[in-house]
Amino acid sequence: MISRRLLSKLSAVAALALAAGFSAPARAETPIKFTLDWKFEGPAAGFLLAQDKGYFKAEGLDVTIDTGNGSVEAIPRVATGAYQMGFGDINSLIKFLDEDPSQKVKAAMMIYERPTFAVVGRKSLGVTGDPKSLEGKKLGAPPPDGAFAQWKAFKQVAKIDDGKIAIESIGFPVREPMLAQGKVDAVFGFAFSVILNLKAQGIKDEDISTILMAEHGLNLYGNSVLVNTDFAEKNPDAVKGFLKALAKGFADAVANPEEGAAAVLKRNETLNKDIETERLTMANAMNIKTPYVVENGFGGIDPARLAASIETLKVSMGLKGNVKAEQVFDAGFLPPKEERMLP
Repeated sequence: MISRRLLSKLSAVAALALAAGFSAPARAETPIKFTLDWKFEGPAAGFLLAQDKGYFKAEGLDVTIDTGNGSVEAIPRVATGAYQMGFGDINSLIKFLDEDPSQKVKAAMMIYERPTFAVVGRKSLGVTGDPKSLEGKKLGAPPPDGAFAQWKAFKQVAKIDDGKIAIESIGFPVREPMLAQGKVDAVFGFAFSVILNLKAQGIKDEDISTILMAEHGLNLYGNSVLVNTDFAEKNPDAVKGFLKALAKGFADAVANPEEGAAAVLKRNETLNKDIETERLTMANAMNIKTPYVVENGFGGIDPARLAASIETLKVSMGLKGNVKAEQVFDAGFLPPKEERMLP
């Protein structure tokens, strides 16, 4: 038996060690490289707040967030394992998996319950809120853009005759400048980005016309959190912790868009806080805090709706029929519904 005197000495040594600053080694944090779909702008605030407010760290995660180059390009970044997780267009993910179902990537949390896909034009160039007004016009389309990827299905459901429509391939950096200069009549893109970038080019609100595809028959989902399936299999708790932290970050971005915009400006001081606050507010209203999310919670999906969207994508993206809804979205990592309700 340990004597009372020895026990007392051991306790004293332990106390001295603590006083000297020695303690048990901290739990190692799981590193996660995360790719956004685009630059640091207002709608990315939920991710950045989760990082800045320590929500990832509280889940034992060391998260690095990088910018992206389009909502399509995030997919191969995650599938190859260059990034463990990312943010990309679920429709392009479906196309990606339809071409090769063995790819190591799935969606795990829906961020844009309604897609941001839009065609944005100028009234002074003859484009109105009616999709038919695009007939006879020149449209600018960045090839990797998620909205442009849906053109084939959208023109069908919106009954657009594209016989006289010219599509010009343009890069993201010149998209809004070309529309502002009248070199194209309308452009494809995410509504909140194109509208505010146009305003930054000096185009007035009253001259901007926005055709949201979701309001004209295209019932699809938008961008979601992607996860590398090998990483998820080996680190399920890390993925669950990431999504739990993210639900808190997006709740904060909805509750306080100004705080969200400030988190964005920390990464890019050249931005305008008022513009990014407006961009985030638009994304919250149009895509994130939708009626479905208010009722069912942030981050989940309706499997029947996702299955129906795959049928739509057979038209727009020429799917071969190699992928089903359950192969695309895994809801098993989501926190409980009560932890996913937005304010």
